[in-house]
Amino acid sequence: MRNMKIVLILFLGLFLLTACQDEVKEKIDDDILQVITSFTLIEDMVKQIGGDFVETHNLVPIGTDPHEYDPLPEDIKIATDADIIFYNGFNLEGNEEGGWIVKFADSIDKQLDDFYMLMDGAEPMYLEGHEGQPEHINPHTFLDPVLGIHMAENVRDALMENLPDRKEEITERAKEYIAELEEIEQLYEEKINDIPEENRILITSERAYQYMAARYGLEEGYIFQVDTEERGTPEQMTSLIEFIEEKEPPVLFVETNVDQRSMETISDETGVEIYGEVFSDEIGKPGEEGDTYVKFLRYNIEMIHEGLTSK
Repeated sequence: MRNMKIVLILFLGLFLLTACQDEVKEKIDDDILQVITSFTLIEDMVKQIGGDFVETHNLVPIGTDPHEYDPLPEDIKIATDADIIFYNGFNLEGNEEGGWIVKFADSIDKQLDDFYMLMDGAEPMYLEGHEGQPEHINPHTFLDPVLGIHMAENVRDALMENLPDRKEEITERAKEYIAELEEIEQLYEEKINDIPEENRILITSERAYQYMAARYGLEEGYIFQVDTEERGTPEQMTSLIEFIEEKEPPVLFVETNVDQRSMETISDETGVEIYGEVFSDEIGKPGEEGDTYVKFLRYNIEMIHEGLTSK
């Protein structure tokens, strides 16, 4: 009988311990937000601000065009149970009147308004229409560090809204992160002011740098409006060659995510060298250059400054 009592006490203790562990685990799980991000740059930003309080699943991987993406069955399955979904907006993830992001929302029985658009509250800039098409929003806001700060603030607010018990921690992490971006913004000011005025001409394949160039006083030259065109048409190539011959920029740049052959042809035709690569639609691969948003921004301005002051 005594042995039976000991077994019963041990069993009861084990039961209570397990119940307590389950309760603690459930509480921990309740403090972790399941987050979906549309592309790598946003995922990095969410991790930096959310820390251990978020688990992320990113949709568009590095090396894939964020303008044109076909979500995988795994994406849809995970997103169905997600707590929060972030996307850039301004048509980065396809046309918001019927692009892949809209179809993705439909596939998980949500509206696009249920997602958090990080460009909410920002002022769009527009690209000219191609071959008679109407103008459309340039989605590449994040190349401008001031708009990167805007994105970070929207991430912070959304995370605090969904994790009210972690408001203090998220506020502190966001404060530190935004301070880093503010330092980068100051670096952009300093580096571009150091470039001789006659050399402040940024030549790239795509017109992705419109927001950044407008803010800091760089003149843009480019082959095509959007990189989905892949290769420049004869008219586009001729137009940029004429622009280069008129403006005489020191160097050319080419993006990490585009077919570089068109810019190589431009270089051959004008005699102006391609100085190096810059980032546009995605951060770098883990362990490589630009593998966080802060590093992405810093790498770009260092490369642009070096190139435009090299001659």
